[in-house]
Amino acid sequence: MATHTFRFDPKHDEVVGELQITHVQGEDTLSDIARRFNVGYEEILRANPGVDPWLPGVGREIVVPTQFILPDAPREGLVVNLAQLRVYYFPKPAKLKKGEVDDGMRTVITHPIGIGKIGWQTPEGSTKVTSKQKNPTWTPPASVRKEHKENGDPLPARVPPGPDNPLGAYKMTLGWPSYLVHGTNKPYGVGMRSSHGCIRFYPEDISALYDQIPVGTKVTVVNQPFVFGWQKDAMYVQVFPVLEDDLREHPKSAQELLTAGINDKLSQKLQEHAAAVDAELLNQIIAQPRGIAMPISRRNVTVETYLAAARHVENRVPEGATWNYTEENLFLAEEFEAVRNGQPLPKKTPPKVKKTAAKPAGAASGS
Repeated sequence: MATHTFRFDPKHDEVVGELQITHVQGEDTLSDIARRFNVGYEEILRANPGVDPWLPGVGREIVVPTQFILPDAPREGLVVNLAQLRVYYFPKPAKLKKGEVDDGMRTVITHPIGIGKIGWQTPEGSTKVTSKQKNPTWTPPASVRKEHKENGDPLPARVPPGPDNPLGAYKMTLGWPSYLVHGTNKPYGVGMRSSHGCIRFYPEDISALYDQIPVGTKVTVVNQPFVFGWQKDAMYVQVFPVLEDDLREHPKSAQELLTAGINDKLSQKLQEHAAAVDAELLNQIIAQPRGIAMPISRRNVTVETYLAAARHVENRVPEGATWNYTEENLFLAEEFEAVRNGQPLPKKTPPKVKKTAAKPAGAASGS
């Protein structure tokens, strides 16, 4: 099933999507599976602790975290949750034709994104889309050119449109000077902290969204590692690792989190359903933040039983996906690690060959 567009009732629903389980096939890496299901690299990595991202093992079950709690932010325009490395777009509802009645349902479109690496944080707050451009020319800021020069990887003053342009084929300029929303020519860097503060999309995702987002669209950027929401008969929580440069004091236990994170609306729903939060389960989720939306007010639910009951799906591009699987998806391990660690790409890149299962030196393994 599609994993990026959902209809929801804003009066009652704060959780969209469904958790899925698939199986490794052939020479799949976790990065391959992530793009296939429109999730980011860190999302799929943290959902599958202990799984080697380069050698996950043929036939192995892989958790695909395609159930999402909507961030605590206005349901309009683009909403970015930095801790989740994900964006949510809430398009304005279509104007009703004569005789039509508003059913109250709304649409949300969500995609994984890349954000600013340490030292180049993506700012928080509210702004708007001020302009848009297809096939843009990239003019690297002086600060970026200085960094690359110091790393022995000098940049030209201007990079024309084409396959070498880091902006990809689409860019949207924000009200914040120097910060953009754009595609990328390195799609394997989506879902990581890999940019100089800009918000990066998979090429296929921004291609699908670009024409839908008008100039003037509101953009809200939040940093919420703990997100609560209600769906049907249960309260859910989704916990993400706190970003390395997030210096705020965050709750360390279930009791602290419940005190700080549950608003009056959620408390009222707990009372209406005569439900209570499973503090032991919440403590477990806080201790190992896998980014999986979990019901914490149902009885006798554990992470293991919830995963066991998840939908099992074929490991192929879902119907309705933005990706048609025709884009080049081959890359070298050295390229991937350079992007993930914020380092310049290797100067001499050998011709691309079919990926091997060899694990790169120093590659992360399940963390």
